[in-house]
Amino acid sequence: MSEISERYRRVADGFTSCAGQLTPEAWELPAPCDGWVARDVVRHLVEWIPAFLVAAGGPILPEGPSVDDDPVGAWTALSSGIQDLLDDPSTSAPVITHPHVGAHRLDEAVATFFLGDILIHTWDLARAGGLDETLDPEVVHDMLVAMEPLDDVLRSSGQYGARVAVAVDANEQTRLIAFSGRQP
Repeated sequence: MSEISERYRRVADGFTSCAGQLTPEAWELPAPCDGWVARDVVRHLVEWIPAFLVAAGGPILPEGPSVDDDPVGAWTALSSGIQDLLDDPSTSAPVITHPHVGAHRLDEAVATFFLGDILIHTWDLARAGGLDETLDPEVVHDMLVAMEPLDDVLRSSGQYGARVAVAVDANEQTRLIAFSGRQP
């Protein structure tokens, strides 16, 4: 198993655990993303990740149940499909070319474009459901270190809101959440 495969498993397991703890009523609670409820956090991942891969000429992931009917099942079907690709060197190594971000090995595209989104949305889901918001500190560190130098590029992408001000001595998770435009 590659480092990316293992890292994906850790991040995805965190999201899966969080999603599995939400009560049926919690799926309709507001999420930190404007206009979203907890269910929409899953919908976002289940819709954009497969669309990204298709646009890049990559593999088609297996479809799960509807997010409206079974958000946990929809997520786990998607996540299992990604994990299966990453666990097999013959499916994780091919180069895919996305019209907006260029060419990347499939596993590197997952690491670059999916992992951070899943990590931040784990926090969103936990916040919506009133759950423990603690994220994997090693992944948080690596993501923060990689993202901070790209502040202008990431903000101009439209994927991030304005950085939220936090104390200079705030911990890395607080700084990452604030960097992403969320109120920690």
